Amino acid sequence: MSRFNERCSRWVGIGSSRLAITGGIKRLTSPTSMRRLKPDPVPNQLIREILEAGVCAPSGGNMQRWRFLVIRDHKIKETVGALYKRAWDERAAPRYQSSEPAPGMSRERFLRLLDAAEYLAAHIHEAPVWIIPCLEGPTPMRTSGSSIYPAVQNMLLVARALGLGATLTTLHLQFEKEAEAALGLPPGVHSYALLPIGYPMGRFGPVRRVPLADVVYEDRWGQPFRYL
Repeated sequence: MSRFNERCSRWVGIGSSRLAITGGIKRLTSPTSMRRLKPDPVPNQLIREILEAGVCAPSGGNMQRWRFLVIRDHKIKETVGALYKRAWDERAAPRYQSSEPAPGMSRERFLRLLDAAEYLAAHIHEAPVWIIPCLEGPTPMRTSGSSIYPAVQNMLLVARALGLGATLTTLHLQFEKEAEAALGLPPGVHSYALLPIGYPMGRFGPVRRVPLADVVYEDRWGQPFRYL
């Protein structure tokens, strides 16, 4: 087994000790989304570890058509960040501000979430590193995300394990053509997300989700799963 494949085996848990698996589960139940990031530089080795975890994910037919663009160039971040801010101001913010809180979330906590999202919109260009997950190939279809978002989740989990803050956002795709032109993506390559990465300003804490009984059914839609 090659050195890189050994690292992949470690990321996906093959041959891991129970302690390592338990630690991975704990990271799953703490938030991977951190929207307030310090501008401090992130070592290249940590970004490499995040990327290695990404390419250890599954993809359709193992075709591995993913491509990852690492952005540190301030001018590119400013250009795409301006599109992101415009998308937030014109489209996302009005929708969220007129919405009810997300399921399982108090009004107070929902407003804190909106504050963090607004901060990200204003400061996303200050995050020291962006990773842009892309797919190479024909026109995206409904199933295309299945070959890139597992890699995104791997990267978010490893960023969390390394003490780095990150979040999955797609708001720049409200202005897809302009954003992809600013990123310099060639024809046939499309961005599926933007991951700003940096050291978090705040602390990681527990996630809050609706109960399983509200979202899991057995055999027929709406029929409760008996083992919850």
